[in-house]
Amino acid sequence: MGKLYLVPTPIGNLEDITLRAIRILKEVDLILAEDTRNSGKLLKHLEVQTPMQSHHMHNEHKTVDHIVSRIKAGQTIALISDAGTPAISDPGFLLTRACVEAGIEVDCLPGATAFVPALVNSGLPNDKFVFEGFLPVKKGRQTRLKILAEESRTMIFYESPHKLLKTLGHFQEYFGEDRRVSVSREITKMHEETVRGSIPDVHAHYTANPPKGELVVIVAGKA
Repeated sequence: MGKLYLVPTPIGNLEDITLRAIRILKEVDLILAEDTRNSGKLLKHLEVQTPMQSHHMHNEHKTVDHIVSRIKAGQTIALISDAGTPAISDPGFLLTRACVEAGIEVDCLPGATAFVPALVNSGLPNDKFVFEGFLPVKKGRQTRLKILAEESRTMIFYESPHKLLKTLGHFQEYFGEDRRVSVSREITKMHEETVRGSIPDVHAHYTANPPKGELVVIVAGKA
């Protein structure tokens, strides 16, 4: 029987990949990639010539059984996402669960993921925290925000640039103006920045300076 490797890839700076990750990507029989065009550039940079196949949120339900069969037949397969660690707000959970249920060994390598540096860099308590990822867009959003208003642990969110101001507005409405927030943008990239302050202060900053790139929002828990 083969094996499934979950391999983190850089979230920006291409130096943020481990020597082990490069070795595994070169040794496996197949690499499953969220976007083969995007990952193809990284693999070319790393001089990895392993065959690659598409595996994303729109096809993973259909392809999981076939992939499990290939691993059972003896193939070793690596799963990568566009950036960061697979299954963290990216495809990977369904395949991992299927492999575990089938008795297939799964090995997740340590490596890049956006929320850890954003949390540590926020200056907010990180001894206890809750990862929320992306909030519901419409259905269930208000219900979730009402629940989170009572959350005492530091909260971690992912958000897109064009929705950041709306989300900060909702945080102010449900969590109050005094709640501290930290927004990290373009982590490990050339224009990386972290803006910290009260929700109104951070909202005002990004109203004057519309954000671009990938965003991680850290919100203090209820006192």
